[in-house]
Amino acid sequence: MAEQETTPDVALNGSQDGIPEVGAIAQYIKDLSAENPSAPQVFQWPTTPQLDVQFNINVNRISEEVHEVILRIELKASSDQGAHFLVDLAYAGLFGLRNIPDEALPPFLLVEAPRLLFPFARQVVAEAVQNLGFPPVLLDPIDFGAAYMAQIEAANAQPGDGDQALADAEPAGNA
Repeated sequence: MAEQETTPDVALNGSQDGIPEVGAIAQYIKDLSAENPSAPQVFQWPTTPQLDVQFNINVNRISEEVHEVILRIELKASSDQGAHFLVDLAYAGLFGLRNIPDEALPPFLLVEAPRLLFPFARQVVAEAVQNLGFPPVLLDPIDFGAAYMAQIEAANAQPGDGDQALADAEPAGNA
């Protein structure tokens, strides 16, 4: 007689003991734009472009236990001659969260989840730049914790209800 095994899904779905659970369900490119607006002239320009990198984090509640975290990275290389290249990436992940206290949701969704997504988004950006005909750009790591803390401080400095301002604020930062 064979013993019946419990699969991890059944064990997670059957959890009734209130233990906090977090799981990455999926990650994907939600939107990607890569442009080389000055080709072919750009390849004859003698100057090295300046890079401008911006990042933004959005969170969408999909269901009671599933959140979509979108890490948006905008990379622009330009010089006095014009734009060398532009890359705009929205890289997302679906995260399942069960039995997580409300006060622990923002730190996870705005710090830990983007930290988990960043290496994959960084690779997509590097390959996009390389496919535009330039050497790949390897983005420096982003300190999502510091960006989150700066956002909290800014929200608390605003007059009015600081908690509501934080809840309504769209996380953003610069790298």
